[in-house]
Amino acid sequence: MSSNFITTQDGTQIFYKDWGSKDAQPIVFHHGWPLSADDWDAQMIYFLGQGYRVVAHDRRGHGRSSQTDIGNEMDTYAADVAAVVAHLDLKNAFHVGHSTGGGEVARYVAKHGGNGRVGKAVLMGAVPPIMLKTENNPGGLPLEVFDGFRTALAANRAQFFRDVPAGPFYGFNREGAQVSEGVIQNWWRQGMMGGAKAHYDCIKAFSETDFTEDLKTIEVPVLVLHGSDDQIVPIADSAMLAIKLLKQGTLKVLEGLPHGMATTHADTVNAELLAFFKA
Repeated sequence: MSSNFITTQDGTQIFYKDWGSKDAQPIVFHHGWPLSADDWDAQMIYFLGQGYRVVAHDRRGHGRSSQTDIGNEMDTYAADVAAVVAHLDLKNAFHVGHSTGGGEVARYVAKHGGNGRVGKAVLMGAVPPIMLKTENNPGGLPLEVFDGFRTALAANRAQFFRDVPAGPFYGFNREGAQVSEGVIQNWWRQGMMGGAKAHYDCIKAFSETDFTEDLKTIEVPVLVLHGSDDQIVPIADSAMLAIKLLKQGTLKVLEGLPHGMATTHADTVNAELLAFFKA
């Protein structure tokens, strides 16, 4: 097992993990905001045990990557992924993106996924097509919601990053939820490792980027996996719209599961991913 850094064209250092046989089928995991590659622990360990090569990186400004004040938008995020993939010479990789990472996957596959680089893709609790309420997206969330995120982050990032996982992210605000203090603290730990400026900028990237044309462009099979009780990325204006734009899309709704279901319901999520990978 190894973990390393690459340096991008603008000098940003991107941290990545690369576990497993170099001859095995690669899976690349793309994390959500404001987390890190560590958010995929339950998937990395499981799929490594299934014989896959598992790769995950910390998005620029997140985790152990450089706390850059530039490039915190989707085109650069996708280019950073392309740099990691080229460095590792991954071919026919399966790309799995959660939340903001789902947007990153859509942009990466659409812009950089040719020449046999990508075999399949998964959008899990993902932001595409677009989160923001606009004239063309009347069911989206109003700008005031994301302005509230920015205000809370700037005022007291540490408290904001405690409130999100303790509440809607994992569905811990639901009656009868099995609340895990360790999971809440791990979310906080990952978030606080990153840079406040990058996290602030990334709110615009995940909420205002329109992935409609990216989704229409993607040729490979795509699994759209979403929890019906996702309070962060509501399913009606994300998965239910994204599936209509994909050429080879499969929609799987997991009833009652929250946004952070890869952690809270790892066994269920891993089984769905494995079935899609083997199909």
